[in-house]
Amino acid sequence: MTTPELPDIPAGRTRASDAEREQVATRIQAAGSEGRLTLAETDERVAAVYAAVYTDELARLTGDLPERGNDARPSRRRAVRWPAHPALRVHAAVAAVIAVLLVVRWVISGVPFFWPAMPMFWLAVSLIVHARVRAARAV
Repeated sequence: MTTPELPDIPAGRTRASDAEREQVATRIQAAGSEGRLTLAETDERVAAVYAAVYTDELARLTGDLPERGNDARPSRRRAVRWPAHPALRVHAAVAAVIAVLLVVRWVISGVPFFWPAMPMFWLAVSLIVHARVRAARAV
């Protein structure tokens, strides 16, 4: 019985594992979804990832991509803390008290139509406008 001949293995090269291939493929797909790669480039690189045998081949596929932690995308919107300003807190508290008083008045009156809906709607609109004005001033 003869032993099969092994191919020449270059010194210093390490074979890539399935987990390493998955990590690189995920990173390439993320770069594609961020717009750093075209759809064709993404498909080509992902195919090359799964065809790669050694880890240095994987490194070449992501050499021109930024590290995952260096996400340079600007935030689309500033986070508005609700309620962020003391005046807005007071406004929200007053609106809540008025809404409760309106509902109590409606319950006591016995009217079948829920008339407090309209004043409560306008209270909510005033809060939203107030919050947006405060957010615009903060910029």
